[in-house]
Amino acid sequence: MNSTKIKILNAAEYLFATHGYAETSMRQITNRANVNLASVNYHFGSKKALTIEVIDRYLSQLMPDIIANLKQLQNKKEEPSISAIFSIFKQPLLTLNSINDGGTVYFLKLLGRGYIDSQGHLRGFITHKYQTELRFIRQAFHQSCPQLSEEELFWHLHFALGTTSFTLSASDALTDIVKADFNTELYLDDILDRMVPYISAGFIRQGNLNV
Repeated sequence: MNSTKIKILNAAEYLFATHGYAETSMRQITNRANVNLASVNYHFGSKKALTIEVIDRYLSQLMPDIIANLKQLQNKKEEPSISAIFSIFKQPLLTLNSINDGGTVYFLKLLGRGYIDSQGHLRGFITHKYQTELRFIRQAFHQSCPQLSEEELFWHLHFALGTTSFTLSASDALTDIVKADFNTELYLDDILDRMVPYISAGFIRQGNLNV
């Protein structure tokens, strides 16, 4: 990828994740990237297009990895548990660091900001481009939780995403707190391992469920 384009993406990513989409100006992006506005317009055309490309450079790697892991899990004889399904997200999320240093946390902050800032164009882009992948993921959860209605499944997944986004976005602060208060050394993958049982339990309603 063009080095100027990468500089712009990295600058916009940091500012969007830190300050929000609406609060970040094009001037702030060009100043941080040390480029002129013409460069941004040449590579992206508009701020909306830039916000989409910032998050899609992660999604374009994340989604195929998740689907591949999920298909591999479903090829096993037994019905996958909720915790098993959530666990297959771990490695794809962690490998986002290969795109940019701290990519996993940046990506989840960007997702969270997308909700806070009401970026409808982002949601529209994601649900359109990745509709097949999102449907496949929803179906996997629904098969393991057939007692949930479509609306209930939406809320369960929304709460799981919110918990993941908030927790990993604050991972630096959390690791510092745990180190200071409990003398425990934690890393991002440790936090994910601790979180999976918690969010899996959130899918339990009444009766027995394979968690």
